[in-house]
Amino acid sequence: MLASAAGDDFQNAWVGPGRAGLGRSGGGARPGAQSPEASADAKDLDTMKEENFNDVSVRSRKRKANVAVFLQDPDEEIAKIDQTVRSQCGAQLWDNDAVCENPCSLIPTPDKEEDDLVYPSSAYDPQSFTPSRASPLPVLNWANREEVWKIMLNKEKTYLKDKHFMQRHPLLQPKMRAVLLDWLMEVCEVYKLHRETFYLAQDFFDRYMATQQNVVKTLLQLIGISSLFIAAKLEEIYPPKLHQFAYVTDGACSGDQILNMELIIMKALKWHLSPLTIVSWLNVYMQVAYLNDVYEVLLPQYPQQIFIQIAELLDLCVLDVGCLEFSYGVLAASALYHFSSSELMQKVSGYQWCDIEKCVKWMVPFAMVIRETGSSKLKHFRGVPAEDAHNIQTHVNSLDLLVSAPLVLQTDT
Repeated sequence: MLASAAGDDFQNAWVGPGRAGLGRSGGGARPGAQSPEASADAKDLDTMKEENFNDVSVRSRKRKANVAVFLQDPDEEIAKIDQTVRSQCGAQLWDNDAVCENPCSLIPTPDKEEDDLVYPSSAYDPQSFTPSRASPLPVLNWANREEVWKIMLNKEKTYLKDKHFMQRHPLLQPKMRAVLLDWLMEVCEVYKLHRETFYLAQDFFDRYMATQQNVVKTLLQLIGISSLFIAAKLEEIYPPKLHQFAYVTDGACSGDQILNMELIIMKALKWHLSPLTIVSWLNVYMQVAYLNDVYEVLLPQYPQQIFIQIAELLDLCVLDVGCLEFSYGVLAASALYHFSSSELMQKVSGYQWCDIEKCVKWMVPFAMVIRETGSSKLKHFRGVPAEDAHNIQTHVNSLDLLVSAPLVLQTDT
């Protein structure tokens, strides 16, 4: 309604003076008649519209082509772009008239100098990387399964986490992180965002906080919603608009603040925005576990309800800051173990029992809470295909379950 009214006002404002001018220039002219000057203006306007249309069409095609090339391999493309920019800047240091501008250099990183930050390289050479565990992947008709497995394992070595990052922020409590992530789950369910989107946001938040110091609690919501804003643009086909993310903060964060924090986060992460998340590993394990002789690797083959049960356990575990001690692959394999067997876990993940034993034991109280409360039923969302319903992030009373986990463990012991 508002957009329509604004469009009418704009149209009236643009057409109105033209009509008045025509009336004054030809006082006795009949309706619809145009003066020679008006006719010439109309021809010029048509020519301008045609030129603008052609220009827009060319720009659109270029943009799509660039996106298509970039999406082929984000990490390698970022490394190449960064290397090119650095070489260009180095060549221009001797030219006093040359200016080398980096859009990220204008964004300050609070309490942290650029030289103090250490980031793993995203460049990857499959030939120089030895897998730490055997590949459980089946034969793929679109890629070499060993190379795919190497890339997946390299992601865990590239996207590192700091399990002690809370020590860098003495004003924060672990519970504050849990409250924030629980709220982000609720936002995801409201906007029908995918589980992968939430877990990307969780990864961005934790890795960003590991690069900072002395963050105050009043900034947590802004960092969290900005992380989700980035994740939604990466993962969702139709992500929510900026004003919708600002709306759910109830006035605590404005759109401009989210945009500014978005750039600060991406600069702190060195634009490394494509980790293999916990739910991504779970998808791989489940897919391998339920493949038949005739299979389609790219389409889900596993029961949705079983996936929901394991995902709820991971949703609960990720609220505890202790999850940062384990890799995402280990967390997903440990959750699968609690719903299957050691043999199946080893078959689909390549891990041995000694690799996940510590995580399995850490996960016991959370698994017991899920077992006692029961898993939720598969939710169906309007506008979401039934075959994709299990991938939508849901929200339960995870904070209550998180508090109950230690109590359940004490009762049973």
